[in-house]
Amino acid sequence: MIPTEEPDFEAFVLAHGPELLAFARRLTLDHHRAEDLVQEVLARIGLSWSRTGRIADLRAYAYKAVLNDFLSWRRRRSSTERATADPDRRDHSTAALPEDTVVLRGELQELLGVLPVVQRAVLVLRYYLDRSDAEIAVMLGCRQSTVRSHARRARAALDAARGTRTPSERTRR
Repeated sequence: MIPTEEPDFEAFVLAHGPELLAFARRLTLDHHRAEDLVQEVLARIGLSWSRTGRIADLRAYAYKAVLNDFLSWRRRRSSTERATADPDRRDHSTAALPEDTVVLRGELQELLGVLPVVQRAVLVLRYYLDRSDAEIAVMLGCRQSTVRSHARRARAALDAARGTRTPSERTRR
């Protein structure tokens, strides 16, 4: 019997597909776009499995491919649409409920949605995936100082959007 490489690819998808999807969801802030993104990346990996299956760290390769596709200008043009209606809008002045965690997550997604894609990618890589500045710099193809600059600007934009900066921080640039 001739061994096939498909079970190896299937095993890779089963093992790492969910975490790639979670990563893409955090980048795109849209479940459907994230699924499309991961599907396209995995399809390309699957089509070239005879070459890509031999890569030493295939998981890192897949993460980098998802990130590159997210940052691609072709993707950015097609992903500028945003939903404007919030059918589940409710008064948040009540006592804390278990659903409040979901509400806070939604607020964070809204805040991340106002950031430029590179700044959002830096925050997701740093805080969700716990990557170092050096690792992020390699993934983005830039210097560590640029990563720190993107992170600083992103955090400042998030603080400004939430109104949590102190007056002295607002005047300091």
